[in-house]
Amino acid sequence: MRARDAARLSAIRLLIAAIKQKEIDERVDLGDADVLAVIEKMLKQRRESIVQFEKAARNDLAEAEKFEVKVLSAYLPQQLGDAEIQKEIQSVIAETGASGIKDMGKVMAALKPRLAGKADMAKVSGLVKGRLSG
Repeated sequence: MRARDAARLSAIRLLIAAIKQKEIDERVDLGDADVLAVIEKMLKQRRESIVQFEKAARNDLAEAEKFEVKVLSAYLPQQLGDAEIQKEIQSVIAETGASGIKDMGKVMAALKPRLAGKADMAKVSGLVKGRLSG
């Protein structure tokens, strides 16, 4: 607020409002994992909006969404690299005994709590699909 960065302040206020709304809806105090889930949901919405705005040639709106993605991403833990993600995937596949694409749901269910907030789950899903089908 003191820096008078209105765009950043607006993005932070949206995040706080989303957290409070979830607390009110569920009548609970959110823990760290729940707050991360709210941030990830907001990031997913922003990324989808960016794609739609770029298709519609609305670069001004796409840039605003990209800025919000940057601000919200700062509140997530350090993201894992591809090597660490692959290691987790391999470990879960070994633990669950997954052998084909039909076991993808089981693998993703085991990976979600391990990688929540640390990796883009859409990217992880693609990697798991590639590993199980190949």
